[in-house]
Amino acid sequence: MTKIEWVRNADGSPGKTWNPIVGCEIESPGCRNCYAMRFAGARLDGNPQVPHYAGTTQPSDRGPVWTGKIAKAPQRTMLAPLKRKKPTTYFVNSMGDLFHEDTPDAWIDEVFAVMALCPQHRFQVLTKRAGRMRDYFLGRGAMLRIDQIALRLLDSPLWSKRPWPLSNVALGVSLEDRKRKDRLGPLRDTPAAYRFVSAEPLLEDLGDVDLSGIDQVICGGESGPGARLYNWDWPRDLLRQCRDADTAFFMKQGGQANGPDFKDFAGFPPDLQVREFPKGFLP
Repeated sequence: MTKIEWVRNADGSPGKTWNPIVGCEIESPGCRNCYAMRFAGARLDGNPQVPHYAGTTQPSDRGPVWTGKIAKAPQRTMLAPLKRKKPTTYFVNSMGDLFHEDTPDAWIDEVFAVMALCPQHRFQVLTKRAGRMRDYFLGRGAMLRIDQIALRLLDSPLWSKRPWPLSNVALGVSLEDRKRKDRLGPLRDTPAAYRFVSAEPLLEDLGDVDLSGIDQVICGGESGPGARLYNWDWPRDLLRQCRDADTAFFMKQGGQANGPDFKDFAGFPPDLQVREFPKGFLP
């Protein structure tokens, strides 16, 4: 189970994380205090039980940082959702970026083949590499490769009746400041049943945001050592724009630097006690 508030099953219980690909590198200011980076360096890199994490982080004067090494998990991890019958919501790649430039297309193909074969589950894929995600889906051959892998895994053609884009997959991008708003264009250009934005850690007021084609905005401040200050007016403005665009809004947390109750939902400003999911995403 995961403690990530926006990864929830249809009955409200916690969903799961699924990490078929691990590793990343700092791409923008929102990565500075990355939880996954710290956790990988402190608990996973060098752990013999998860050898694929070896070399994904290195020490620095600010703690562990990603090295840029991308690794594929063992096949038992890659195929784990196929073994689970109970409908579950998965956050895909909480410990890396599936669309990192060095992730081979073949690995991404396999991830999407597994998701195609699991219509009982819901999957949330989040990236900072919006351009790579768009190019992967719009490039020639991706759907055929996924089809071939899925047929091999299931040994049946039944899966190919699933519509594309997959109705059980939400694709999203991180958006932490005004400069990163250019990620929204590639996200809109990417074929997806659901599109979402994770405005976390939100580092400044984003100003006007074009939410056309966006089904959900998740908002949150920063946590962990060195957390940067957060202003409640920033998510408040995003909520207003979500209402105008008929986009679901999910207030995850405040900023840890602003006080000890940053995760206390009942302690949020009353107008920001909002946690919505895209219509139709959860069965």
